[in-house]
Amino acid sequence: HQFNYASLRIVAAAAALAATLAFAPTAYAADKGNHEDRTELRISHMHAKLKITPAEEGDWARVAETLRDNAKTMNALSQTRHEQAKTTTAVEDLKSYGEITEAHAEGIRKLTPVFADLYASMSDEQKKEADTLFRHGDQGRAMHKHGHKKMGAK
Repeated sequence: HQFNYASLRIVAAAAALAATLAFAPTAYAADKGNHEDRTELRISHMHAKLKITPAEEGDWARVAETLRDNAKTMNALSQTRHEQAKTTTAVEDLKSYGEITEAHAEGIRKLTPVFADLYASMSDEQKKEADTLFRHGDQGRAMHKHGHKKMGAK
């Protein structure tokens, strides 16, 4: 079950930015309120990091709503997978994982055009921040500020 749980964490975290392209992964929790709270925190964090201006709020609202919708979809699929984990067959497990993977991809497809609209209206500074945030999440920002360390370097 460690592999299934680890896979679930990775997929849930990644999808929460499709929802989570821009944020550090978080562990799966069965509590719906927790997921909603984390989604709202991610949205608020992203809003602040990107320094969304009043003129960008309309485009931002569409991005935030897409993030919320994607998170709801992923949360529902993850919750079902979690609830059925002890009784699922190998084939059912693969199908469930496939559904989550497909929902993640669909979430990214939905987010891309609404984020592209916002991105087009951003200043160069905001675009640079968005590029860093999406490329590396919050960890990338620290690496960017402190320089990259080679793997295995002490």
